[in-house]
Amino acid sequence: MRIIKAELERIAVKPSQYPNVNLPEIAFAGRSNVGKSSFINSLVNRKSLARTSGKPGKTRTINFYNINDEFRLVDLPGYGYAKVSKEEKEKWGYIIEEYLNSRENLVEVIQLVDIRHSPTEADVMMHNWLKVYGFKGIVIATKADKINKNKYSAHIKTIKNKLEIEDLSLIIPYSSTNKINIDKVWDEFYKILNKKEQ
Repeated sequence: MRIIKAELERIAVKPSQYPNVNLPEIAFAGRSNVGKSSFINSLVNRKSLARTSGKPGKTRTINFYNINDEFRLVDLPGYGYAKVSKEEKEKWGYIIEEYLNSRENLVEVIQLVDIRHSPTEADVMMHNWLKVYGFKGIVIATKADKINKNKYSAHIKTIKNKLEIEDLSLIIPYSSTNKINIDKVWDEFYKILNKKEQ
């Protein structure tokens, strides 16, 4: 996809702060250190559109990125970071749930997991949550450059089994560093957005 415009349009914690519902939105959910910001930057070929942090758990807001004035990519707060209080975790959970419940122009939520590790209980909970909401269940397995390509299938099988995913095609290995499978990810997004327009 040719990216002409990619900009941070809005930062929000509650519905009154969300941007207008005029554009379809694809949101990303994942643990605090899974690399959501790097993923977004690599997709739109910008080095610092989404700010990456050396401190996991720092994204505590919903960040809305306008892409070509055609749709938005939405970065949800990271979940599952151990070094924050229970109250803080509940607050982030509420921010995510309120967005999922109230956003009428939300067309899909993509879950990001680290391909190197078996999904955590927080990942399982999020995946089940997204299925309850009726989303497709697409999983981007990040940091694919960190393992040998011939080990992909074993790691993908672990993710498939832990998250109880029936269709292997829903799991896409990805690397923000060398953009492994970037075309495949964009193809999925095209399908999602075109389906919405029909």
